[in-house]
Amino acid sequence: MTSGSFKYKGKWNSEFFNKEQPLVLELGCGKGEYSVYLAQQYPEKNFIGVDIKGARFWAGAKESLELGLPNVGFLRTQIELIEAVFAQNEVDEIWITFPDPQIKFKRTKHRLTNPQFLARYQNILKSDGKIHLKTDSEFLHGYTLGLLEGKGWEVDYAHHDVYGNPHAPKHVTAIQTHYEKLFLEKDKLITYLTFRFPNGH
Repeated sequence: MTSGSFKYKGKWNSEFFNKEQPLVLELGCGKGEYSVYLAQQYPEKNFIGVDIKGARFWAGAKESLELGLPNVGFLRTQIELIEAVFAQNEVDEIWITFPDPQIKFKRTKHRLTNPQFLARYQNILKSDGKIHLKTDSEFLHGYTLGLLEGKGWEVDYAHHDVYGNPHAPKHVTAIQTHYEKLFLEKDKLITYLTFRFPNGH
């Protein structure tokens, strides 16, 4: 796939959803639980779950069809190719839910919030677009916060124990993935962070 060759690039709302409304991505969506739940809660937005393994989001795609949700879809691709399938300023929000934290230093390039990935997201996000990161990894939460502080990016909300915070956003705590429930049963803390780029782009 080369940049600009994907048929829906720049046309997701007009040609895939056939409705112009805010476009939200879930990167590394797994079974697509968040994409389906958010699509149900926010019919005024369009959602796309993205994962490299179609078998992972098959359940979410099946459920969205059974529920007759017109505002959710799924895309099988590498996140490294995100700029080849979405146009500049096409996306309103990005969710990153429980990615592999890639703790070893040699795996830094694979962390979904490293500077290279953030630059890709910035390119496809609108100037007021925001990114949500929900993870059980205190390491990834802290790593990402450090990057944002160093770049001067605007943090809207950050908490190391989102379920222990009574003021946590409802849309963050109302849905739990299969693995998230397992983490919580083991008393693992779930962190949440939402941020946007400084002064737009």
